[in-house]
Amino acid sequence: MEKLAIISDIHGNMPAFEAVMKDIQHRHVTEVICLGDLVGKGPHSDLIVDHVREVCQTVIMGNWDDFIGNPTEDPVLLWQQTRLGRERLTYLKGLPFCYEFWMSGKFVRLFHASPRSVYERIQPWDPMESRMSMFESSNLCGEPLQADVAGYGDVHNAYLQVLRGKMLFNTGSVGNPLDMTQASYVILEGNYHSKQPAAFNLQHVRVPYDIELAVQHAKDERMPDSDAYILELRTGQYRGKKTKE
Repeated sequence: MEKLAIISDIHGNMPAFEAVMKDIQHRHVTEVICLGDLVGKGPHSDLIVDHVREVCQTVIMGNWDDFIGNPTEDPVLLWQQTRLGRERLTYLKGLPFCYEFWMSGKFVRLFHASPRSVYERIQPWDPMESRMSMFESSNLCGEPLQADVAGYGDVHNAYLQVLRGKMLFNTGSVGNPLDMTQASYVILEGNYHSKQPAAFNLQHVRVPYDIELAVQHAKDERMPDSDAYILELRTGQYRGKKTKE
């Protein structure tokens, strides 16, 4: 059986990323897959992009990765763009939308926010119809199949729900968790690339990291809008409405 580590929403937080990668290294993981939002919010988007490209076998696009390179007059986004540079921005804009594979007889589809858009937000408390739609395919996906297992990031709330015989999970966030103040990721374990039914395991992992070091990094880099970011790291409470991350 193989193990896949599924990470998401790092948001430029190096201490959280390093803590998660250290934990992953002890688990004999076959591949590391990133579900997007490498950048934004935190001070080290550039370093995260470089490290993710080195350690992740698959990286898909998040909403921040999509819009971060767009023309803007927002001083916060301009600061991030300057740090990232043209080559990294081009890399982010070219990331694929989703990743699909078979594991232990289950068809697994991974995406950032929904199978239709990197901007559609589905929370664990949303209506059943909205959550069931996460198993559907779209013209942005590779296969026109309903997923048996659908996994995503985006909302920064880690969870697993079994809905009408299918599994819906959220990885939570590595660098900007909004459910508790520990980094979050998921381990999938099973027979990778196999359509034959077999044992399948899904595990959420929470990893403590040095939050105050991440806070200091934001201060040292004189990152704009750092107060809101620091509040999120220390409290796990989103700076705006609960429906948006």
